[in-house]
Amino acid sequence: MSRRFKDVEHLLRLAGLFVIGLLVFGVARAELVPAGFGKYGHYRAGAIDDVRANPISYAGQKACAECHGDIVDLRAKARHRAISCESCHGPLAKHADDPGAMTPKLPDARPLCIRCHAAKTGKPRQFPSVDVKDHAGDENCLTCHKPHDPRPSIPE
Repeated sequence: MSRRFKDVEHLLRLAGLFVIGLLVFGVARAELVPAGFGKYGHYRAGAIDDVRANPISYAGQKACAECHGDIVDLRAKARHRAISCESCHGPLAKHADDPGAMTPKLPDARPLCIRCHAAKTGKPRQFPSVDVKDHAGDENCLTCHKPHDPRPSIPE
């Protein structure tokens, strides 16, 4: 064999490994990727039907307003007016359908308030954010703030 083709065996082995790798990838992809994947872009087409089959768990703001108009009126004047009830109280479709079937739990205010109001980078300057330890120490937010109208209202 001439000196020019001395490393052909190594190149053929490398090409063979490459072909085997492509075959393994093709088989694995055919087995693991769902049938409808890619029909609507980088999504699985059946996911829409899967989500649609889930039971409805959120009632929506209008359902809350039907029975809790006083709270809706209070919130209409407050900074929390754009936040839906279920953002804090969780999914309430069962409660809206039959109020006796489920009693909503009152959320633990401190971790709930901190989720949005802890001082973090990336929030607009006008967004009310606080360093929790400096602002309230270990106190609960409800000591000074009402949840539906959170303007400070220090108790007497």
